[in-house]
Amino acid sequence: MKNVDDLIESAAELAERGLSKGEIADELNVSRETASWLVERSGSTPSPEPTGGTQDIHVDWSAIGRDSTRLSHIGAAMADLLSKHGEEVDLTIGIEKAGAPLATVVARELDTDLGTYAPRKHQWEEGDIDEYGGSFSRNFAQIRNRECYIVDDTITSGTTMGETIEAIEDRGGEPVACIVLADKQGIEELNGVPVYSLVQVIGVGSDE
Repeated sequence: MKNVDDLIESAAELAERGLSKGEIADELNVSRETASWLVERSGSTPSPEPTGGTQDIHVDWSAIGRDSTRLSHIGAAMADLLSKHGEEVDLTIGIEKAGAPLATVVARELDTDLGTYAPRKHQWEEGDIDEYGGSFSRNFAQIRNRECYIVDDTITSGTTMGETIEAIEDRGGEPVACIVLADKQGIEELNGVPVYSLVQVIGVGSDE
């Protein structure tokens, strides 16, 4: 995907498949606000341009995601950044959907158990997202008061990562560090937990 028209077309296709706006945001690696705008723009009624703050940045890492070898190399690099925290951590949590395959590689590299977390944005369609809650999959390892790493593909605003940190802490777990493929905000820590990234993609506003 190389331009806004491509993103609008993709948003329309995902909406037709029944994905919520939150899931569309996750699939396209954009914010919830941008996902809403893209979906609305794909309809027959024109919608205004997104307003407020720096414009969102789309990160297309499909060249990595569609190839298991490339994905393994990227996951190994992410694991290397986390390895400085020692060998006591025995659980890696992947944020669904895109963070899960990356977390699988990280867990293998660091010899930890694997868990996944589905954030509340996946349920979000309209209204107040705070009314929803995320969940840990019972098909994978559980928190059980353990130290853990958190893995996702991108950070757009930090909301989903912050939610995951809080969810782990609510279960008595201790998030030791977070790692993402791309960080759009340059975040170094969230809720006292260090955040690492392989790439920082920072939008710079202009007065002109």
